[in-house]
Amino acid sequence: QAQLVESGGGLVQPGGSLRLSCSPSGRTFDFSSYAMGWFRQAPGEERLLIAAIGNTGKHIHYADSVKGRFTISRNNAENTVYLQMDGLKPEDTAVYYCAAAVFFASATPPDYWGQGTQVTVSS
Repeated sequence: QAQLVESGGGLVQPGGSLRLSCSPSGRTFDFSSYAMGWFRQAPGEERLLIAAIGNTGKHIHYADSVKGRFTISRNNAENTVYLQMDGLKPEDTAVYYCAAAVFFASATPPDYWGQGTQVTVSS
């Protein structure tokens, strides 16, 4: 079954930056036909959508918690979606998951998930 693979997580100091990447692995799906999103889940909390981008890149959504600091982008020719994270704060510490969906809606789970990558913001 197709799945997504994230990379780029790690430990960073407050105020620092990281860039996450995500691409399909295994049996591929038509990447350019899917909206892509980044979720995150901190210990003891629910998994939340923080950024999403439409299949053409025209439509973008950010959660208020990351607006102005994170930037989502995609390269359909390379089947890759990115999350540039700047101005990182300790409260950004979480496991970050990449997901693909025809569209993102709270009542509809994404079609594909990544395995997650840990981001830790600490001095």
